[in-house]
Amino acid sequence: MKILLIGANGTLGSAIDRELSARHEIVCIGRKSGDFQVDISNSASIRALFEQTGHFDALICAAGNVKFAALSDMGEEDFALGLQDKLMGQVNLLQIGREFANDGASFTFTSGVINREPIRTGSSAAMVNAAVDGFVKAAAIELPRGLRVNSVSPTVLIEAMDKYAPYFRGFKPVAAAEAALAYAKSVEGLQTGQTYQVG
Repeated sequence: MKILLIGANGTLGSAIDRELSARHEIVCIGRKSGDFQVDISNSASIRALFEQTGHFDALICAAGNVKFAALSDMGEEDFALGLQDKLMGQVNLLQIGREFANDGASFTFTSGVINREPIRTGSSAAMVNAAVDGFVKAAAIELPRGLRVNSVSPTVLIEAMDKYAPYFRGFKPVAAAEAALAYAKSVEGLQTGQTYQVG
């Protein structure tokens, strides 16, 4: 399969690349790195990406920005970051990407554990993650041509604990390689409308 991997240079994206590259053609995409670049918060940038990459069999998004801050410090513009980037970015990858997806192609998006197990400073991330999972469930029943869409909702990664440990006390982190298996399940399996929880 030809797989477009957005966020390929990150900790999670690199693990997904290692998991799938032995079996598939991976097109690595980042905001500033990779074979192609995209700003998922900008629909024109998304369309330009697809016009460059052409048709594909699977798309994985392991990218998306949200603001982490105390609720009392969050303003409308702080919430707008996550809504425009991580949420609408992934929504628009599907909405625009359908035009370039081969019959039976899959989309795999990333949410996260915080909407199930909230943490301090995570109100925006929790909201966006829940919205991503809800969108996937609803969009799946309307997609034509055998197209599929799923999300992966990982807990904190072992590789990120040096940075995020104070926010995830009591959580059992998982290795990025373990999380990557859920993306392989989504891409290489048959299910749609699912949220694969990791950890």
